[in-house]
Amino acid sequence: MSEYKYACPVCGQHMKCDASQAGSVMECPTCFQKITAPQAPASDDPKFILTGTKVGERRVPSRMADAGGTAPSAKKFPVAAVVGILLIVLAAAAAFVFRGKIFKSGHSGADWTLDLGAVVIPDTTAAGRIHGQDFSCDRATLQNGTLTLRGTNNVSLAIRFTGAQAAALAGQSLNVATNTASPARVTLGWKDGSRNPRENFDGGYALRLEFGAAANNHVPGKIYFCAPDDLKSCVTGTFNVEIRKPRQAGPNN
Repeated sequence: MSEYKYACPVCGQHMKCDASQAGSVMECPTCFQKITAPQAPASDDPKFILTGTKVGERRVPSRMADAGGTAPSAKKFPVAAVVGILLIVLAAAAAFVFRGKIFKSGHSGADWTLDLGAVVIPDTTAAGRIHGQDFSCDRATLQNGTLTLRGTNNVSLAIRFTGAQAAALAGQSLNVATNTASPARVTLGWKDGSRNPRENFDGGYALRLEFGAAANNHVPGKIYFCAPDDLKSCVTGTFNVEIRKPRQAGPNN
């Protein structure tokens, strides 16, 4: 049988076979590709080297497998992706657990400031915080010259206009800066266990009130209020105040 050489088409390694092996599949000893041996050359010139044809896929070298190596085609475990997902989950869990502290100062869009020039009242229901407790206006009333905004759990804000009636307030705007002389008294109420404490402010606060036109015994309005207390009580937003008849003085009053 006449022997001849041919080259691996992948790495160029010379391989040897005889005429009876032409067309058979052989493995390159260098790159381990499966190569189809070409037909024997018509010339015996040793300088003339044929090239085989690549077939199939590269297999894992047996020597590498025996040594405990990893096949080049093995996929890597996506460690970075898993770590990223875990970090996102942990961040979401932390935000949920500490949501009260994280969002406390900006609850319901109420940003505490005593500078009325920086105030923009949102077109949402009046809300914020009163003495550190969440507040959202459930109902508003105007009676005997006192505007009262009440929320759940006895949290409230009351402004006394010294007898001013709805007709005098409708369509009006009121701005009270921290240095305004003799402003209306503001009373904050909240829940503390079984008690319902109150705190009065006769000045030092910032207040903006805007009233619309009265209709059907109601007056729409907007409010911004910030108290100079340590807990930075603040309420801002819209309300629809119910106009109630004045209370009649009792026989002993």
